[in-house]
Amino acid sequence: MAKYRLCLGAVCTLFKKDGFMSATILDGKAMSQQLLADVAAKVSQRSISGKRAPCLAVVLIGSDAASAVYVNNKKKACEKVGIKSLSYEYGSEFTQAQLLALVDELNANDEVDGILVQLPLPEHLDVQQIIERIRPDKDVDGFHPYNVGRLAVKMPLMRPCTPRGVMIMLEQSGVDVMGKNVVIVGASNIVGRPQALEMLLARATITVCHSKTKDLAAEVGRADIVVAGVGIPNFIKGEWIKPGAVVIDVGINRLETGKLCGDVEFAVAKERASMITPVPGGVGPMTIATLMQNTLDACELHD
Repeated sequence: MAKYRLCLGAVCTLFKKDGFMSATILDGKAMSQQLLADVAAKVSQRSISGKRAPCLAVVLIGSDAASAVYVNNKKKACEKVGIKSLSYEYGSEFTQAQLLALVDELNANDEVDGILVQLPLPEHLDVQQIIERIRPDKDVDGFHPYNVGRLAVKMPLMRPCTPRGVMIMLEQSGVDVMGKNVVIVGASNIVGRPQALEMLLARATITVCHSKTKDLAAEVGRADIVVAGVGIPNFIKGEWIKPGAVVIDVGINRLETGKLCGDVEFAVAKERASMITPVPGGVGPMTIATLMQNTLDACELHD
């Protein structure tokens, strides 16, 4: 059946030939550009007021190709909004002691507002020790236990980028999560757990599903909002989605064909959901834009 696309700002709606709405596609690229423009305007205003530009230090260890791409994208975003970026790139032989010393140096540098150590790190490095070494007020990734704890007690400081980006997407799309049943699939420290805290802060009723969850299909099927972050291609079947639900797909997976896809079976899910994020072009761009917002927030803390 023929379909037509109507786009208004960052929201695109697919219509079937008979006029029946199929799904609203949440355009993360457009939303991220709006957020970046807002950050750029505030950075510019700082300059006009005689204040220094925010500064983000990005650390890359090893030769992971995907990490190199992500770091490059973050550098480009910094340049676009007027944030100063410092790059520290080392080979896989870089030791734990050397990395801790580098973090200490950046912690002590008053010109550095944010520190981002790109994950994953080589296996010989202790990720948690590195995360906890970063000063909480410079932890623009929002991974430090202090920042996660503040989010848990309704006093957010540095909020994890992807979960915060998801909340901004929902807000910009006119989705009020208060009182909604939200099912989060995946319980990682980067997405699932902090996303649950963000949703709780917004007064949603949350369920976090994980590898031991019984009858995942039933849990997903009762959700008003589904957030998927398991890192398994097409893991969540489209037929599980409740008609009219909002689907946020955080996963990004590369198939053997080279094509990127999310954790949700998109083709089927978009026929049932009221709103859905595409992969790529959904949550990913918002994560980087939110990193820029976090860096600006950190800079304002340091004024």
